[in-house]
Amino acid sequence: MSRPEHIAPPELFYGDTEAEKYTRNSRIAAIQAEMTMRAVELLNITDTSPQYLLDIGCGSGLSGEILDEDMHIWAGVDIAPAMLDIAVEKDVEGDLFLQDIGQGLGFRPGTFDGAISVSVLQWLCNADKTENKPRYRLQRFFSTLFMALQRGARAVFQFYPENDGQVELIMGTAMKCGFTGGLVVDYPNSKKARKFYLCLFAGQAPGGPKQELPQGLDAETPTGVSYTQARIQNQRNGKKSRKPVKNSAEWILRKKELARKRGKEDVPLDSRYTGRKRKPRF
Repeated sequence: MSRPEHIAPPELFYGDTEAEKYTRNSRIAAIQAEMTMRAVELLNITDTSPQYLLDIGCGSGLSGEILDEDMHIWAGVDIAPAMLDIAVEKDVEGDLFLQDIGQGLGFRPGTFDGAISVSVLQWLCNADKTENKPRYRLQRFFSTLFMALQRGARAVFQFYPENDGQVELIMGTAMKCGFTGGLVVDYPNSKKARKFYLCLFAGQAPGGPKQELPQGLDAETPTGVSYTQARIQNQRNGKKSRKPVKNSAEWILRKKELARKRGKEDVPLDSRYTGRKRKPRF
């Protein structure tokens, strides 16, 4: 079976039909959710307050929904307009940017507390156009990402390398751009369950603990990510998500605050009546 990056550039491969199919497929959504949870776990966020995270290759917002559950604030970049159109229709919480990451990221230095990416990095290794040279595109991406992260922050990429040469190219370029870290492989002895995560450290936070590369999961580890299992256990025990209930006063206030941050001018003012249930009209 041909790899998607060998069929067409991402902005063409994920057209209207493929974007809709990808988003509506429950199996894909479940796999993406688990890989996102694992990526967030590898970020090793110790601060309990919401963090500002970058979702690289955010697509239709499947990973963003997991970040929403953890009450993180996020921004997403993607090259496929059809994917972003679906994310807009879903009214996702994060800010969305149409951008080719191979041309670099345009964020201010130290903007983000961390970054995640699911099934994206391998696309930069494919020269789908004459002017697209993988080494230069990777270098431009990693150098601008390094600047956009806080010192001591992590960037975690789940990706599907085609061969060992791609892994060496990606890791070598990232290290030249200032990152440290390495490759985390979950279930290395299983062809079906094996997952590759590139865990990068953007320097060392002043006075912070020394960065250590996390261990990969192996066959003796309980099925699924421990982070995922904790969520399932919380649901069974009746513990609610920190995400506000839709249409509640807290949810409405958060939506209005996000709209104001995005520069919208016609946002209604807050009042004691915000989110209050109205009596039925006769």
